[in-house]
Amino acid sequence: MLTQAEGDPVAVLNPDARGSVLIVCEHASRALPERLGTLGLSEEALASHIAWDPGALAVAERLSRSLDATLVHQRFSRLAYDCNRPPEAPGAMPDVSEIYEIPGNRDLSPQDRDERTKALYRPFHARIEEIVAVRQARGQQTALLTMHSFTPVYHGVKRAVEIGVLHDADSRLADAMLMRAADTSLYRIARNEPYGPADGVTHTLQLHGLRHGLPNVMIEVRNDLISDETGQDVAADFLTGLLQESLSALS
Repeated sequence: MLTQAEGDPVAVLNPDARGSVLIVCEHASRALPERLGTLGLSEEALASHIAWDPGALAVAERLSRSLDATLVHQRFSRLAYDCNRPPEAPGAMPDVSEIYEIPGNRDLSPQDRDERTKALYRPFHARIEEIVAVRQARGQQTALLTMHSFTPVYHGVKRAVEIGVLHDADSRLADAMLMRAADTSLYRIARNEPYGPADGVTHTLQLHGLRHGLPNVMIEVRNDLISDETGQDVAADFLTGLLQESLSALS
């Protein structure tokens, strides 16, 4: 699937971090493997939120620095493989995303799906699992944070929420964050919005957080708020403080 020049599908920043947070950004890039071409999509579609989470990696990088946190991110588009979905999920390699049909993902054979799974999904989650194992072996506390962004208008409907704090069965970290953010006037914040576990968006939390008993949370920031460096700085500063206070309360 990937050429030698394209390299590893997984990037790891600050691998020797001593902080307690492990950050994952599954939808960091809009790049497609050369072999897949454009999947039949226009440049407009490939630049839109269907291909990646605009601003999410920039905020995650800032959090990595402020929290001394390891950051793991996928180097290829969610349209090639959405690493926040298991291989059996239709959304792992979607043939439709919001208003866009994706011709290059239509009628994929089992062999096609398996090839993408082996090239993109398995190395990504294997790397996260390795990092968690190393941290556990040295007794380093770990809280899992997955960083995402979402479009302000979806299927023609405007979204009022500005930051979503998402969780699955383990709500410890989300509860602590929501309690401390209740009085903020900076952002409109909601639990499990604009998505929730019923939408299948907590796969990474389940796989690496719930499985190992780690406090975990998924953060969604509306992408129009982090479209430039100023917005990214403000969001990262706010989330840094919120995470530090919440993790201190948990410990």
